[in-house]
Amino acid sequence: MTKSSGGAMIVVTADQIRSSSRGDRVPAMLTALESLTLGGRSRAFARTAGDEVQALIADPADAVSAVRLFVREGGWRVGLGIGPVDTPVPDDVRAANGPAFVAARAAVNESRGGTQDLAVVTRVGGAEAGAAADDARAALDLLAFVWRRRTAAGWEVADLVAEGLSRQEVAARLGVTASAVSQRVSTAAVVEADAGEALAVRALTAALG
Repeated sequence: MTKSSGGAMIVVTADQIRSSSRGDRVPAMLTALESLTLGGRSRAFARTAGDEVQALIADPADAVSAVRLFVREGGWRVGLGIGPVDTPVPDDVRAANGPAFVAARAAVNESRGGTQDLAVVTRVGGAEAGAAADDARAALDLLAFVWRRRTAAGWEVADLVAEGLSRQEVAARLGVTASAVSQRVSTAAVVEADAGEALAVRALTAALG
C-alpha cells in the first residue's frame, strides 16, 4: 500500500514547444540532462509521453540547473511542481505518483501563459510555502530572461567560471585578454545570474517546507 511521504520534493516536467514543426528534440535534451548529477531520492529525467520529459528532484539546486539547461537549449515549456510523493518511490520516474506530479502538470499548463514559458505550482499547504513558490517563479523568470540573451561566447565564459577558473585562467584557456573575459562576464551577466540562481534555490527550499 502506498502513502504520501511527509517530505516534499520537486517534479520538473518540460514539454517541447511546436514539436510538430521542429521535430523530436527529446533524445537530444535527455542527453544534455545527463550532465546533471541527481542525488538522494531523485529520479532521472525520462520521456513520459510524446514530447514531454520529467524528473523527480530532491535538491532545489539541481532543479534550478535543470531549468537552466532547458532555457539554454530553447523551445521548452517548464513546470515545477512542489509537494509530497507517494512512497515507496519507484526507480523509474514514469511509475511515480503523488501531489508533486499533479502540481507539475498544473505548472506546465500554467506556463503557457507566462512570458518565459515557466511556472511553479505547490501542493504544500500554508501561506509561507505559497509565497515562496511565487518567489521561486519570479526568480526563475528573471533568470530565464538573462539566460535567453546570452551568446555562445557568453555561455562559454559562464561555463568556465562555473568550473572554478579565475578570469586569468579563463583568458588563457580562450586565448584572449583578461579584460576581454571581464567584458564577456559583464555582457553575459554571469555574476548577476549566479546571485539569481542562489535566490531561486533559497525560494524553492523555503517552498519545500
